[in-house]
Amino acid sequence: MSKAKTRHTGGCGCGAIRYRIDEAPLSSGICHCQTCRKVASAPTLPFVTFPVRTLVYEQGAPRAFASSKGVVRTFCGSCGSPLGYQNDADPGLIDIMTVSLDEPDEYHPTFHVWTSEKMSWDVICDDLPAHPKSRT
Repeated sequence: MSKAKTRHTGGCGCGAIRYRIDEAPLSSGICHCQTCRKVASAPTLPFVTFPVRTLVYEQGAPRAFASSKGVVRTFCGSCGSPLGYQNDADPGLIDIMTVSLDEPDEYHPTFHVWTSEKMSWDVICDDLPAHPKSRT
């Protein structure tokens, strides 16, 4: 995934946290795993993967928790908005929740992951590649 734009901004629902990333996104997908569903209280959670090295929190700081072995998720401690996902397997990358970005419509997903855990009534209605687990 390559975009000419290299400054990406976003934040949580209540405005307590604002961030920026000064790198082009690497990919964009939709996760159907049980953990993403729980943290988002939604059937899926779209995300955009960026190199983590230029992520800067310009206002506030997210809270973090280990949602599973080797995985840390961040969220706003005030409103609960999910913000990020990092996996020890790829420490240089961060998945930013698409809808936390200021212009989420710019980040079209190109694949689905963890479709083996999707809700039975969640019908995938596009032709994007669908992976039963992660892409790797």
